[in-house]
Amino acid sequence: MLQQALTFASEWQWPVLPGVAPDPQGRDRCGCPDAECVVPGAHPFDPGLLAATTDERMVRWWWTNRPSAPIVMATGGQAPCAVSLPALAGARALDALGRMGMRLGPVVATRARWAILVAPYSMEQLGELLYAKDFVPGSLRFHGEGGYLALPPSETGLGQVCWERAPLPGSAAPWVPDVEAVVDAVVEALTRTGVSAPEM
Repeated sequence: MLQQALTFASEWQWPVLPGVAPDPQGRDRCGCPDAECVVPGAHPFDPGLLAATTDERMVRWWWTNRPSAPIVMATGGQAPCAVSLPALAGARALDALGRMGMRLGPVVATRARWAILVAPYSMEQLGELLYAKDFVPGSLRFHGEGGYLALPPSETGLGQVCWERAPLPGSAAPWVPDVEAVVDAVVEALTRTGVSAPEM
């Protein structure tokens, strides 16, 4: 976990911080005080999201003291943002995007949701993009500035976080597409495959 956190922070310049561990008393529960937590173990708690950093010394200190803590990336700014959707819809959408020849960067997967990493965007940019659409599936979620995303190989209350599409090897930060291209293609793919219903 430490080595992967250092790769994200030091090599790729993605600000990270440790997430809340899953509750050891219940696999689907979170270690935070919220009994109804919807992202168990996969969110910041102490420290808070604003503490996310690329500083190697801080990252080493955190994961030396909490070696199994999930790795949480603060999205936006100098880090990628993400577009996420339910896992089944994600699998079908990625298959459809592949047939369309769409180039994608890394894709993060849990048993519940898949997240396609995209270039940073502003809320204004996202708002204009969604306003121009006749229909946007309610199952889509957007992780932009001020958001966060658990990264592999974190273990959360929802299970293992892994790469559905891993970054290419190398020290440079992975390439990610623009959000416009992904949203256009994902909305079309979800509509075509009939998986546009909101997640339950």
